[in-house]
Amino acid sequence: MDLTGRVAIVTGSGRGLGLAYARALVAAGASVVVNDVDQQAVDAAVAAIGGDTVGVAAAVGDTASAELLVGRAVETFGKLDVLITNAGILRDRVLWKMTDDDFDAVIGVHLRGTFTCARAAAVRMREQGTGGRIILIGSPAGQRGNFGQTNYAAAKAGIAAMARTWALELARNEITVNAVIPVAATEMTKTIPAFAPAIEEAERTGTPYPAWLRHDEGLGTVEDVTGLITFLASDAAKGITGQAIGVGGDKLSLWSHPAEKAVVYAEGGWSADAIAAAWDFEQETYGIPAPKK
Repeated sequence: MDLTGRVAIVTGSGRGLGLAYARALVAAGASVVVNDVDQQAVDAAVAAIGGDTVGVAAAVGDTASAELLVGRAVETFGKLDVLITNAGILRDRVLWKMTDDDFDAVIGVHLRGTFTCARAAAVRMREQGTGGRIILIGSPAGQRGNFGQTNYAAAKAGIAAMARTWALELARNEITVNAVIPVAATEMTKTIPAFAPAIEEAERTGTPYPAWLRHDEGLGTVEDVTGLITFLASDAAKGITGQAIGVGGDKLSLWSHPAEKAVVYAEGGWSADAIAAAWDFEQETYGIPAPKK
């Protein structure tokens, strides 16, 4: 998959998944703006990746940071073709313990940061008139909900909705917008009790993750996610937009859009008593399923 001549921004690429995305894009021939809130992490990432990279230390969220990132891409490489909105933080608490600051901080980075960066990128891509790729990073928590993650799940659900909305708005400009739903062994997932022993054993011995983890749970290394990112940034994916696509371990999936599962009608409308009498819907599941092992 050749990305020679493409220019990309990857937010939150100083470490973890973002670093893997940036490394894969450079390996495919792209020039990349590496971003993290921490200058040391930015410098280390640029040094580790090599190639045509430039670093920008900035906290994603406000308009100024978004415009700084786009401006640096254009100033250094002359244009912008790809944006990957990966930056994020966690402030996990159950509902009754979550503070305003916990909620606002996560929404500010994930949801507002995705919005401001995508807006700045869309303005530039539309001016260039050569199309583009906007790849938003979602989460299974945003698709299904997750205990203790009111703020994170809400932000990631909003990101999937924004991908579908922007795919409509930017179609005429040949700018595709998709949400990627990655599942990988990061510093966060390594702490999940069901996964931790298998991940620790694989990293200690240098052996692959077990089949039940890679296949059944669809969880692998951060590098397992990068093929989808490279593909979506390429010409091969020019017809794919408005989708939520999952990837992890041995698993690639397409998430369905929300749809009416069952419908019944009552002439004249529905009273509370009528609803109670007619309610016979098979309810949807919620929450990320527990590991099968």
